[in-house]
Order: sequence, then structure tokens, then C-alpha cells
Amino acid sequence: MSMRKFAGGLILAALIATPAAAQQTTIKFTLGWKTQGSDAAFFVARDKGYFAAEGLDVVIDQGEGSGATVTRIMSGAYDAGFGDINAIIQNAATRPNDVPIMVYQIWNQPPFAIVTKASSGIKTPKDFEGKTLGGAQGTPTTRLLPVFAKTNNLDMAKIKVTNMAPNLQEPLLIKGEIDGALVFNITSYFNLVLNRQDPDKDFSWFPFGDFGMDLYSNGLMVSQKMIKEKPKAVAGLVRAVNKAMLEVAKDQDLGMAAAQKFDNLINMEVEKRRLQYSFDKLIVSAEMKEIGMGDLKDDRLKKSIGIVVTGYELPSTPTPEQIFSRAFLPPKAERELTYTKK
Repeated sequence: MSMRKFAGGLILAALIATPAAAQQTTIKFTLGWKTQGSDAAFFVARDKGYFAAEGLDVVIDQGEGSGATVTRIMSGAYDAGFGDINAIIQNAATRPNDVPIMVYQIWNQPPFAIVTKASSGIKTPKDFEGKTLGGAQGTPTTRLLPVFAKTNNLDMAKIKVTNMAPNLQEPLLIKGEIDGALVFNITSYFNLVLNRQDPDKDFSWFPFGDFGMDLYSNGLMVSQKMIKEKPKAVAGLVRAVNKAMLEVAKDQDLGMAAAQKFDNLINMEVEKRRLQYSFDKLIVSAEMKEIGMGDLKDDRLKKSIGIVVTGYELPSTPTPEQIFSRAFLPPKAERELTYTKK
């Protein structure tokens, strides 16, 4: 009899557990690139059960570029991911019904920059005239260079741009074969570190955001299909990521432990610095402190859409509502981030 009761108890427990399991929503999630420290909040949300608490099973895969996140979601292969809002703008001009929507803006400042050797004598944007810049074809920094030039009164005819693979930019800059490289600062800075260079002492940085290119960048985006069919899951995803982001801002070691658990081959020292760099250079800003993590300003987004439309010569101009939605954001009081560098 005791065995029967035991078996009956197991069956009852299974029946009770089944509805909860059935309600769990699987979300296929793509990172912007290979595993990096700056992705730590996604791993923390998974490992500490924040996704599970929202009824979500978030399957995280490595990415192929922050722009590729958009196309991956558009293809239907992924439901959500970490990617570039400017790639949403670019694709929304021709396929507005297919592009994902940004629901939680993370990088308040753009990573697009030109890096030069400090010894090059290049002190201002005007000094790029008569110089050779190396850029990877199709990347936002390279594509937006003509807009950067126009904004800063430069003559593009006097600037030579040499196309090259991304992995050649820093080595050729170090060798002096190019005068500057068109890069993502959060990538190039650490490529220089890995090449045994001092990116602060020996190099000069010209972030586009400091020279009239006031763009947003990477954040959490989801498919329109998911927004329409599973809005509660979207809200839960945002809540979980937001909670983890605020924790990682206070404890980077927590974030790095989760990143290493996801990929034990990462360089912990370099990736912790990358995580902190993301807060120092891309996340924390006066605007972020004013409006809270995850949000943006519509007027600034509208201006940035204009910059992207001009730079990519897009056939139409998307509206801010086609690019970003704050409908899933927690209250501002729950999105106030305090960054403590450790």
C-alpha cells in the first residue's frame, strides 16, 4: 500500500507540475558576437533564475555581429537578441513589417570611432584629410564616415579609405601602414591590448558620438511576431535582463562568473575590463541617469534615424515608433542603475 501511495504521489506531483511547464515560453536568443564580458547580464539572468521566474526558457547562442542580430531575427531563426539599433533603422526602411523592435536600450552611446597612433600628429578631425584610413567594408563606422566628414566639414576626396578585414585593422595601424582605423571602440581597444599595446597612452580616439554623430547603439530587441503573440513573455524578458543589468553594474565579478560558466575559454582579465569599459564608455551617461536604463529619448532617436538614412542613402525614413518601444519597460524607479567599478 505504501508503494501505491508513493507512486500515486509521484503521478499527482507530475500532474501538478505539467501546467507550469506547459506555460514556459522558449526564447531563442542571439548575442551580438562571440562571448564577451559585456554580455554578462544575459548570463546572470539565466544562471540566477530570473528568466525562469518569468516563465521563460532562454536559449542563448553566440552571434555573428551586432548587425547580424537583426537579420537573424528577421529570418525567424531567433526570437530576440543583443544588437545594433542602427541596423534596425537600416532594415526598417525597406522591410518595416519584418524588423525586430528595440525594447531595452543598453548602449546609450555609440561604439563607432576612428583610432590613430598618438604619435601620428592627428589632433582634430580636420587632420584626417590627406591621410589613409582602414575600414572593414559594410561596417557602420565605415559606412557612416561620409556623414562624419560632412558633419565635421571634411573633404572626403582628400581622405583615402582602404578596405580590409576587421582582424587586420589594428596590426596595420600598429605597423604604420594606415593612419587610422574605422572601428568599434569596445572591440578595437581590446584588440590593441591583446597585441600588447597601451590603447590609452599610445593611441588617440575619435568617437563619432563626440563629433556630431549622436547615435544610439546596442540593446535588447525582439521580433514583432513575439510582441504580437507573447507580449507577457517580452515584458518578462525585459524585467529579467534589467534586474541582472543593475546587479552586474554593482558587481562585475558576479557577471564574469556567469560569463565564464557560459564559455570557459574566455580571457577573464580582458573580458572583465571589456565589461567595465562598456559601462564607462557606452552605458553610463547623463541621459541614462535622467531616464533610467533601457529607455531613450524620442527626439534624439529621430535625429539619429536621419543620420543613418543619410549615411546609408535609404529609400525611406522610418519613424521612432517603428524602431523602439518602451511599452515593456519596468517603472523608472526599477531601472535606476548605480555603477560601482570593482
